[in-house]
Amino acid sequence: MSPSEEGAVPRRAIRELPDELISQIAAGEVVERPASVVRELVDNALDAGATQVTVRLMAGGIRSIVVEDDGSGIPVDELPLALRRHATSKIRSLAELEQVGTMGFRGEALAAVASVSELQLVSRTAEVAHAHRLDARSGELVPASRGVGTSVEVRELFFSTPARRKFLKTQATEFAHCVEAVRRHALVRPDVGFAVWHDGKLTEQWRPAEHAQRMADLLGEEFLAQSRAVDMQAGPLRVLGRAGLPEASRSKADHQYAYVNGRFVRDKLISHALRSAYEDVLHGQRQPAYVLFLQIDPARVDVNVHPAKVEVRFRDAGEVYQVVRRAVVQALAAPAAPGVVDVAESPAPSVSEPRPPQAFMAGPVAPRPEVHQQRLSLQELSQLYAPEPSSVPTQTNVGVFGDAFPSPQPSPPRGEGEMPSKPLSLWGRGVGVRGHASDDMTMVSEDEWPLGRALGQLAGVYILAENAQGLVVVDMHAAHERIVYERLKASAHGRELPAQPLLLPVSLAATPTEHALAEAHHAELLAFGLDVAPLGPGRLAVRSLPAALPHADPVALTRAVLRELGELELGGTQAGQLIERARDEVLATLACHGAVRANRRLTLEEMNALLRQMEATERAGQCNHGRPTWRQMTLKDLDSLFLRGR
Repeated sequence: MSPSEEGAVPRRAIRELPDELISQIAAGEVVERPASVVRELVDNALDAGATQVTVRLMAGGIRSIVVEDDGSGIPVDELPLALRRHATSKIRSLAELEQVGTMGFRGEALAAVASVSELQLVSRTAEVAHAHRLDARSGELVPASRGVGTSVEVRELFFSTPARRKFLKTQATEFAHCVEAVRRHALVRPDVGFAVWHDGKLTEQWRPAEHAQRMADLLGEEFLAQSRAVDMQAGPLRVLGRAGLPEASRSKADHQYAYVNGRFVRDKLISHALRSAYEDVLHGQRQPAYVLFLQIDPARVDVNVHPAKVEVRFRDAGEVYQVVRRAVVQALAAPAAPGVVDVAESPAPSVSEPRPPQAFMAGPVAPRPEVHQQRLSLQELSQLYAPEPSSVPTQTNVGVFGDAFPSPQPSPPRGEGEMPSKPLSLWGRGVGVRGHASDDMTMVSEDEWPLGRALGQLAGVYILAENAQGLVVVDMHAAHERIVYERLKASAHGRELPAQPLLLPVSLAATPTEHALAEAHHAELLAFGLDVAPLGPGRLAVRSLPAALPHADPVALTRAVLRELGELELGGTQAGQLIERARDEVLATLACHGAVRANRRLTLEEMNALLRQMEATERAGQCNHGRPTWRQMTLKDLDSLFLRGR
């Protein structure tokens, strides 16, 4: 016998699988843990029109799960059908499947759960005098007692498949997953009351309420206070909800909820759109908090993608990406204005101002040595942005796109601390001071300035200002960096980054994917200042770099851009977003180098001009790296610090 014959695997005949094995395979797709059962049963309860859903768990849902609702109930003659695979009342045809609007539609959840547990179904409709109980194992149907609605009891989950049961986590972990499953439903259905019991004790209860109050009940009042309302309509798509402010970001992604037509989803496209919206304002690996509801024509989204129904596919992914991103960017772009919080749909609970860093609350601070700082004149500031004629832009030349910031007209000499008699301009446009009108702001009195009136400068780094709420502390470099960055982005909008041709083109080996990406997105790469063209089979040539990055490694930069194009490409629109993001990173570098540095002494009028410009600048609450630019200390905070009123 030859070695090949000796090691050959005997062929097995094709056979139909037994129904029991088919049920186990289907259960493995739908039922992963007790939380999966809770999700499916609550879906059915909401589809039945329930106004109150009660979940009772024992041992984290491993020993027992009972879901009770006050919905329409199931007629007695349909109870046996409810436990059969692919039996449902929610769709009748392919056309209805393509426009499904219910939470459930597959008709396999109850059958899958019954195949791996001991399940009993009790239900009553309004037309009958009493309920009926159906045992899934025996098929026995007997009279029972309960009000109108349905109760599903699931005991000893995975008792018939011990190998799967041993993969469950601790009771506390499984219970936490079950509560999170109910929380996801409660966020999107504030008109329904929810209660969760564990081992005979009521652990969570959410009564019917307005949407804002339900968010406060589930995520805390701080979420409402530190988030902005999102509301954008674009054709058939509408985006509603709330986006958390960058300063309220979290270390983990535990407060991120996205819904499509009322269904909680984990969609990579939506997640990436949100990361893109926050990339300019989040620091490091911090995670934003948000609750977003997408309303779209059911025919434009496919929910029949995953058995657990947590993934969807959009017909026009690029449109959804753009609308979600623009909606969140627009919500976060409001200029800094302490004390202003918007809450959609209903009045919010009491709102408090962002707390200052702990360093400001830790008592007296040791005196720091006096630092002699050079004065920063208005003319010096304007030179930071003036382009040098006939010169190649560099990282320190902020005027890359021409004279976007013309020099201000010199003002007559004035005394130290004296306020100017006409609008002061640090960035080439008038900024109202002491009630004067300007191009950017309407006429306001000094008492109405959101960031207040400058009092002085601390250690050459911070500006101290007084407003109606108390004391404002501003990081002048971080604030100025954001202002310059937003001006540069406005000037560069719709324009290509200047390119610096290389004296000799640089060639690099390219994979077939890189080769195809370079050809497909040649125009977008040129807009970034990167000229990459095919040189031959398996080779690319880099002929130019962005002028603002003259010392970048051409090969490394090209590979990085092409790699991200390959990972994040979701269509032509997505490629454009990638190039725009790369361009913004260059502009952020320019703004950082062009912003006023520490240990530069500013006059009071220059400080006030900076504060006024912050109030008129989008995303002025964070610098380009996501760090906060100002903090508010209220009078109540100061009184508490000095024990006043006690």
